[in-house]
Order: sequence, then C-alpha cells, then structure tokens
Amino acid sequence: MTKAENGTDSTVMVTLRGIHKSFADNHVLKGVSLSVNQGEVLVIMGASGSGKTTLLRCINYLERPNEGEITVGGFTVRGGRAPKRDILVLRRKTAMVFQHYNLFANKTALENVLLGQTVARKTPKEQARELSLRLLERVGLADKINAYPSELSGGQQQRVGIARALALNPDVVLFDEPTSALDPELVGEVLDTIKSIAAEGITMIVVTHEMSFAREVASRVLFMDEGAVIEEGEPQEIFTRPREERTKKFLRRISADWDYNI
Repeated sequence: MTKAENGTDSTVMVTLRGIHKSFADNHVLKGVSLSVNQGEVLVIMGASGSGKTTLLRCINYLERPNEGEITVGGFTVRGGRAPKRDILVLRRKTAMVFQHYNLFANKTALENVLLGQTVARKTPKEQARELSLRLLERVGLADKINAYPSELSGGQQQRVGIARALALNPDVVLFDEPTSALDPELVGEVLDTIKSIAAEGITMIVVTHEMSFAREVASRVLFMDEGAVIEEGEPQEIFTRPREERTKKFLRRISADWDYNI
C-alpha cells in the first residue's frame, strides 16, 4: 500500500521498474520506472519516437522488454525471456484499446465484444452476451449490436473497442492514442466515453496528444523524450508550470495558444 497525497490509502495497481527496450541498435526505452495507483488515470505524452507507445505495449508484453520488471495487480513479470504462462497471466490483468480499433471485420459489434470473453476467459456464452449488451449500451451503441465494422464510423468502431476492453474486467485499461485515427468531428464522442469510464474509477494509462482531455481527466501527466521520463506531475502543474525546457517546447509545438507561468 502507498499513501496518496490526500492522505488516504491507495493500492498500487501498476509498477514498472527499470524498463529497457531495444530494436536492434535502437535503444527505445532507457530504464523507465513508474507506478500507477488503483483508479488513477495516467496520461503519457511526448513527441513521435519518444517511446511512449512502446512503453505501453511493454506493460502487457505485446513488446518484450529486454530488462526490468512489470507488476500489474500484484503479479510480476521480469523482462527478457519470461515464461509464456506468466505473460498470459499478465495479459489477463490488462486490456488494450488500439489506435486502429483492431476489430474483426467479419464479426458484428456484439460478436467482437463477446469473443475475448468466451475464448480467452472461457465465460459462458449467455453470461458473456448479457455483459456485452450492457457494455455496448454503456458506450452508446445499443442500436448497433448487429452492425459490422464496415457499417460503423471510426468513432463507433473505437467505442466497440472500448466495450471489448471493459468486458475483460481488467485491472488496468491501456489506451494507445485512441483518437489519432479519427476524423476531427468524431474525436469528441470517443473522449466523452473515456471520460465516463474514468469517472467510475477504472485504472487507465492513456497515450495521447489530446491536451484538453489530459487537463480534464488525468490524475497525472507523464512526459517522455528519447526513451526516458523527463517530467511528471499533476495536469495543472505540467501544463502551466513545466520545469523542463523540452516539455515547454513540446507544449508550444502541439498547441499554438499554449502559455505557461514563469
């Protein structure tokens, strides 16, 4: 247990210790360490190539870290050649919402949400169907349960992806730039869905460039550059009083109207 800033006890849900990841000679992650409390929303920001998506994918071993330790929900996996059974346990504690939806094109919205429950979790089909219907209603798609991905907008497809992730009842939901593939007019509906989930106290780690979302929803913002954590803090602190010059340059570049207090 750790002591939260408000004086209440909070369970640490995710801990990364000394995570390194290389692709051939490219050292992408350079000893990243962080922790996320239960119910916290951690937003990770940084320029393209900073390592933020690779870090997210290391948490559930979609990328295999070369060194370090990953702990989710009290279960620890060490970097390198971790046993397959350990990786499976780790993945069952996480769920990923992908940038490009990753829905099965030949499955309906309902079937896409059902599949992970019945195949990976061995949930009885009727129980899985009942939960899937509730979750699709929760993300505003009760009238689209029989629609195929080709019949849905990008925003609707992403909301199916969110329902699919929640159906797995994970300890933490990982979001990899969930709005970057969307047309601008569809971004709001996905962000509103994520906001409603955050309000329910679900632990989330979100890679995004959406500054307004980070300001409103994040418990903490973490800024990465060249494979390392440069700065982290509460949104108000990062967006109005960043300490590091690299953070200031990034914020100026992605938001022309951004300003900060000296």
